[in-house]
Amino acid sequence: MRVGFAGLGAIGTPMATRCATVHELTVWNRTGARATAFAGAHPGVRVAATPRELAANADAIITCLPTSADVAALLDGPDGLLAGLSPGTIVVDCTSGDPATSRRIGERLATLGIGFVDAPLSGGPPLATEGRLTVMCGGGADDVRRAEAVVAPFAAKVVHMGPVGAGHAMKAVNNALLAVNILALAEGLVTLAKAGLTPRAIIDVINASSGRSFVSEVLVPDRVLTGAWPRLFRLALLEKDIGIAHDLAHELGVPDAVISTTRERCRALRRELGESADYLDPIHAAERAAGVELRG
Repeated sequence: MRVGFAGLGAIGTPMATRCATVHELTVWNRTGARATAFAGAHPGVRVAATPRELAANADAIITCLPTSADVAALLDGPDGLLAGLSPGTIVVDCTSGDPATSRRIGERLATLGIGFVDAPLSGGPPLATEGRLTVMCGGGADDVRRAEAVVAPFAAKVVHMGPVGAGHAMKAVNNALLAVNILALAEGLVTLAKAGLTPRAIIDVINASSGRSFVSEVLVPDRVLTGAWPRLFRLALLEKDIGIAHDLAHELGVPDAVISTTRERCRALRRELGESADYLDPIHAAERAAGVELRG
């Protein structure tokens, strides 16, 4: 399949790497040097100078950008995607975006005979590298079936969540729950460590009890207790996703006291820690505030 891939970021790069082994791949990135370097490391991969060139002769386009607004911005103009896309092609948007913008993009592309599926991901760069991402799809049944073949190189699980926008709704709420777990676990762990309990013993008990979560079972043992702290996902992007979940709840008239509070706390931490902060840095901040280290 002839696939154009836009967005070679932290997760986009391993996704595109896997696509290069299966698809006839062309890449585009806002920082052109990154696309050139990627093609140099992957024989047979072409570099597109513009989104229009990326879309020309492609069967499918994968977008993996920071926001839905970034995806929408690629569409227009003489060098935009729409200038190169042909009827019958499909755009698979793996951005962690917002449902409303996705619906607008999908409606616009549908009038041109172009399919659209919002297909955000869960699993992060490590699972992208292994081809084990979960993909949450929003779109018509036929389009989602087509999208499955497009994302197959990096996906272990593809779930059709509903119409366009449903994938992005699912991803936003999922990430809001991730943030709730990070903040709550940070407070709980440093409280127990301050009381003199050993961090490894704390985690062992939590993970054998009802308070366990992905954060306690995977992230804390692999990245916090070891002191590794890899920089894999920016706190700014997590805060953006929580905002999407909050806006969705507000749009639907659903009270969201926990998500709303989590959003405000993550906003404050983003201001305190800076735009380059990692999504697990709130645990680091809790350590500093309590005067303890969670290692062991």
